[in-house]
Amino acid sequence: MSSLSRRAFLVAGAGFTLSACASGGIVPRGATTPQQLSQGAMLTAVNAARAANGGHRPLGYNTALEAAARTQVRLMVEKDQLAHDVGMKLRERVNDAGYRGAVGENLAGGQQTLEQAIEGWLNSPGHRATLLSDKFVEFGLAVARVPASRKSRYGIYWCFIAGGPFAAWQTTVTL
Repeated sequence: MSSLSRRAFLVAGAGFTLSACASGGIVPRGATTPQQLSQGAMLTAVNAARAANGGHRPLGYNTALEAAARTQVRLMVEKDQLAHDVGMKLRERVNDAGYRGAVGENLAGGQQTLEQAIEGWLNSPGHRATLLSDKFVEFGLAVARVPASRKSRYGIYWCFIAGGPFAAWQTTVTL
């Protein structure tokens, strides 16, 4: 094989590998697509990421947080906008869903699988801190697609809301 054809082969192979990482790329075998999401699949993926990134304790699943996350993805789909405040603030959404604890929120747009969304959050310091915080004890998660009949920047939106007791966030000052 000549050096030129070997180089072309390596470039083509690298391009193929990188295309699988793109938000609209190939769905890896074993990845959790929106159609495959279940409470068990979400618990497994989130807690595996927490265990693999510092051995953090597992989170439980909370349906009130899921309801607040569903409201958020519905709003993002309606407006085709990836933002924390697209009509309702996080605190309003969780209160409306009946959740009264401390919360943190991660959003994603364009990722075709839950694992891709989690990978994106792990690669962002603020999102990583929310996903891996031991102050949170539970979470809810939702995903929604923009209808195929509408032009969309992202096409799919994800929302992860972590929750826990307010007391975990209070600090004691000793004088």
